[in-house]
Amino acid sequence: MNTDYAKYSAKMKKTIEVLESQFASVRAGRANASVLDTLRVEYYGTPTPVNQIASISSPDPRTLLIQPWDGSCLKAIEKAIQSSDLGINPQNDGRSIRLAFPQLTEERRKDLAKQVRKYGEEAKTAIRNIRRDAIEDFKAQKKKAEITEDDLKDAEKDVQKLTDDFIKEIDGCVARKEKELSEI
Repeated sequence: MNTDYAKYSAKMKKTIEVLESQFASVRAGRANASVLDTLRVEYYGTPTPVNQIASISSPDPRTLLIQPWDGSCLKAIEKAIQSSDLGINPQNDGRSIRLAFPQLTEERRKDLAKQVRKYGEEAKTAIRNIRRDAIEDFKAQKKKAEITEDDLKDAEKDVQKLTDDFIKEIDGCVARKEKELSEI
């Protein structure tokens, strides 16, 4: 039997990793440098991640301090933060930028929870697409007489179980992130 579940399992694991990184960029009231991961700054004509042109530290739980290694890009970093969807106004003191993370309002929590659920649904869709591809591959193998009808049925059951397990894991990730948003 030529069934290769490992490659589908690996793709599904990758989907979970992407979901976790999306969740890390959702601002949860605490200062977390990963909210800047998607932020790009024009640096000598090239969109560059902030963490490659500046050090990012957290002097207290609600503040991020961004200190560029090259002072000339301070304005560009400030501009990138203002035009992003972070919803935080940067404070520029001429040498560094401070980001003060305000306490989350109830409305903002609901918006973030909605965003988290949306990411969860996108991940589930990706998992289901992987399941569909796997089943199509097994049907193609059946058509080529590489596997039997019973093998195809077993493969479909196994892929469905794999899919169910990963969907359950996504639901758990979403629930944990929503709990984190409601606690702060």
